[in-house]
Amino acid sequence: MQLFPALEKVYTEEQLSARDAQRLAEFIAWGPVVFQTSRIMMKYGILDAIRDSKEGLTRQELCKVSGLSDYAVKCLTEASLCIGIILVDKDTDRFTISKTGWFLLTDQATRANIDFNHDVNYEGWFHLEESLVNGKPEGLKHFGSWSTIYEGLSSLPPQVQKSWFGFDHFYSDNSFDEALKIVFDVYKPKSLYDVGGNTGRWALRCVDYNPDVVVTILDLPQQIGMMQEQTKGKPGAERIKGYGINLLDETQHFPQGENVDAIWMSQFLDCFSMPEIVSILKRAKESMTDNTRLYIMETLWDRQRFEPAAFCLTMTSLYFTALANGNSKMYNTEDMEKCINDAGLVVENIHDYLGQGHSIMVCRKK
Repeated sequence: MQLFPALEKVYTEEQLSARDAQRLAEFIAWGPVVFQTSRIMMKYGILDAIRDSKEGLTRQELCKVSGLSDYAVKCLTEASLCIGIILVDKDTDRFTISKTGWFLLTDQATRANIDFNHDVNYEGWFHLEESLVNGKPEGLKHFGSWSTIYEGLSSLPPQVQKSWFGFDHFYSDNSFDEALKIVFDVYKPKSLYDVGGNTGRWALRCVDYNPDVVVTILDLPQQIGMMQEQTKGKPGAERIKGYGINLLDETQHFPQGENVDAIWMSQFLDCFSMPEIVSILKRAKESMTDNTRLYIMETLWDRQRFEPAAFCLTMTSLYFTALANGNSKMYNTEDMEKCINDAGLVVENIHDYLGQGHSIMVCRKK
């Protein structure tokens, strides 16, 4: 397994003392309540109030801030001390914020992950074992009877949609500025297929960045409808087209008879198994000329600069298992390159460290 330096250091040698390892084992055992306690401390403004106070706050003051009972605040603060998100002055009994608590409040990635896990995944995690055994997203059933979460996105409860799109957009949007330069400043495409274009956020950025490009979004018909609503009336929307397609159906092909300059797949192929990725890339290849470039933007977990990012990505793989589709994951470089080669394409270049840990694999026909 090839790992970037920061990951190799952590994942190939023991990092913890026996005592630290034992504590981490208990942390894992109580993981669900660690998560919920921390989330509630944030939701009721307790962590914010503690952080913003000059000398810390007493339990009685936190009762006033949160509107919770003394019993509730006592349980929460005692647990939070042991979790490590707050500290206490043993002489005044005043609580102050810890470094971990500060990151919970201020790190945007952490906030997006908390909302995503609570609103989208939490109940579904209970069915992770079934999903791994059956190869189906068994945790999705409490939302609906769809075979994948993508079929039901437009029908999910509003708060679930908000957290799902908030998670998706946070990770992709942070890379868009750099990605636009890679796509448009080198090859200057005039036509682009945005595969799995979702609500059209990337397409809108493209037509704003390049006044000549025409973007065709390829996605499920119900997603095309959502995209058209989201892009309606926006500058450049007249250069954004929709093409309804179920890419899991191997009989459905990309638009035919067009010479497309660029094909864009952002955080898209991780939604499919490796055989499905090969099938999609083969159909993409059918619409490519020798001058077409296919751009695959993914957060490849083995190419991360910082270890916490790899941690988040491998955990996200299990969201795909339990809720999204039951058979995909956040891939590493080796797996993605195998799919690309099996489809008759070759990686021309890889751009790393974009936004929140994205890489762009630039591909062409062999």
